[in-house]
Amino acid sequence: MPEAPTNHAPDARTGWPRTDRPLRIALLGWARLSSQGFEGSGYNLSASELARGLALSGHEVAYLSSGMSYHLFGGPRIAFRERWGGIDCHELINSPNLSPNAHNFRNTQTEIACPAQAALVVRWLDQVRAQVIHVHSLEGYGLDLIGAIRASGRPVVVTPHNYSYVCPQVDLLHQEARVCTDYDGGRRCTTCLPAPDPRVLKRKRAVGDTLERWLGLYPADVVRKAIYGIGPAVRSVFTGAAFRPWSPPKLNPDDLHDPELARGFDISGRAGAAASVNGAVTTDSLPAFDPSPADQNERLLAANHHLRSLNIYGQRRAAGVEALNHASLVIPPSDFLRRLHVAMGVDERRLRWVRLGQPHFDQINRRARRSPYYDARPWDPESATRPLRFAYFGTTRPNKGLEVLLRAIPLIAPEVRSRLQISIHAGGHDAKVRRRMAKYTEVSVRGAYDLAQLLASGGEYDVGILPHIWLENSPLVMLEHLHAGKFVIASRLGGPPDWISPPRNGLLFPAGHPAALAECITRVTIGEVPLPSPREIHAATVLQSYPDHVREIESIYRELLAGGPLPVPSIPGKIAAEAIASAAGSR
Repeated sequence: MPEAPTNHAPDARTGWPRTDRPLRIALLGWARLSSQGFEGSGYNLSASELARGLALSGHEVAYLSSGMSYHLFGGPRIAFRERWGGIDCHELINSPNLSPNAHNFRNTQTEIACPAQAALVVRWLDQVRAQVIHVHSLEGYGLDLIGAIRASGRPVVVTPHNYSYVCPQVDLLHQEARVCTDYDGGRRCTTCLPAPDPRVLKRKRAVGDTLERWLGLYPADVVRKAIYGIGPAVRSVFTGAAFRPWSPPKLNPDDLHDPELARGFDISGRAGAAASVNGAVTTDSLPAFDPSPADQNERLLAANHHLRSLNIYGQRRAAGVEALNHASLVIPPSDFLRRLHVAMGVDERRLRWVRLGQPHFDQINRRARRSPYYDARPWDPESATRPLRFAYFGTTRPNKGLEVLLRAIPLIAPEVRSRLQISIHAGGHDAKVRRRMAKYTEVSVRGAYDLAQLLASGGEYDVGILPHIWLENSPLVMLEHLHAGKFVIASRLGGPPDWISPPRNGLLFPAGHPAALAECITRVTIGEVPLPSPREIHAATVLQSYPDHVREIESIYRELLAGGPLPVPSIPGKIAAEAIASAAGSR
């Protein structure tokens, strides 16, 4: 671990060491810092906790968000929003670039280069007297901002939490259904997302935000709904729809949610043996996803499709690579993310893997170590008097792969399934999930969860399931499982192989293959793969504590301020230079 800086006595309340050489640090992102994981998910939770740790250490920390706040009057400007956790939080109002990136998908030229916005941010950095800048997300900004900040004489650290610099969809997941193995010089990007018109979206946000400031949150919501309802109301009058008599919907009495309706209390035979494995949900209505080969990571790292730039999206990717090549240091939270950016053209000397640390990771870890069962293996099929307990923590979003798990469950042999229990904690629209899983007595669907519930769930499961279909980089849920000393079954896609060492702390399966996931669950349940104790899981896994994470980041800031590691490139890449010039000249 890096050496800690010279410190004063620890803070009397928290015991946290405070530096006697405070820095002035500015962090950039798009989400509201105080919202933590509720806005921006894991990226914002990581950024907010780092900011809070730096403030606890005695540093002056300022934060700027962009792309979310719009007003009806005035142009782009930066305003103070709130003070949270010892951090002065500001927002860039009326940003030329929307956030998150999915809303800026049709605003690519402005995202490639926006000199006026970059100049506005640099002036703000002057005002807060920032010595070092840490970018956690450039969504809501122009890609030329990093170069502009470096030109002002300040070091810039970049933590990429996703693939936004090389992918306008940010996850390298084409149409949210398959890993994008070749963006075809940018041409494939044009069919990726059904993105809104950025001008319309800015106007809607401006109306909503202005009403909230004038009237308050709840009255503004009433007025906003009334305004948005005028158009449909007028159309219904002119089309005659408003004058048609109402008639109740005709429900199909044969579309039974209970395929055993006539059985009553009779449980003879296997439940639902003649029914669809999806209950009342037809196969045609199931979410679509494409499976990945087992060596998808290696194929991506060996590809050279990033060298082509055939349209504005190809130019955007080149500009994103060039932006990272202007950073002082890029510190991805997984080695796969580091290697992928190298494959995309980022100078390897500018990249360094820095593992994440979070306060709640440490709480989970301490809970596991204090347990009287820390040295006990959690389950043995020969002597067990209870089921083996699996858990999925995540959302219903397609990229998290819940659909893979739902399709794997019916593929597990009934005699094996009778010996396990699967708990699904999934935020989002889970009504169909509940209906589909209702016939399986071994499955519980519990809806969304928060950190407090997660902290209290350590004794409720033995194995974590991570069935993602996108290139997860450093998934918090995987790290939560490992800190808890839990065995993890994960897709072999993206960053998880950087932590999972089968069979010491988990198993890996090809992403998007339900049968392969069912096989992994079966192997663990029947004892073919013995479950290690929490102590053995910890011994097999390299994990980072929150204090060590903050100290490592602080040491990087000091290293850069002392003159390392690399200067600004003197000549930008040819493709990126052309892309920036083209974008600037189009306005």
